Amino acid sequence: MNKPLKLIPIGNSTGVILPKDVLARLRLEQGDALSIAETPGGIELRPYEADFEEQMAVARQVMRRRQAALRELAK
Repeated sequence: MNKPLKLIPIGNSTGVILPKDVLARLRLEQGDALSIAETPGGIELRPYEADFEEQMAVARQVMRRRQAALRELAK
């Protein structure tokens, strides 16, 4: 899917208009939260999942705390 998206000013920020078919594929409606992640292939959009975000925050804390051990395990 390759569609141009329009950027619009929203206060001091910038918003993007998502077509209805994109919202339908993501199973989102106006007012829902959206999660954005940078991947090796580009930017990924997905429905926001509070549980997943909480788990990722905990995982980031553990990775920061155990950075040396994780480096050794990666060798």
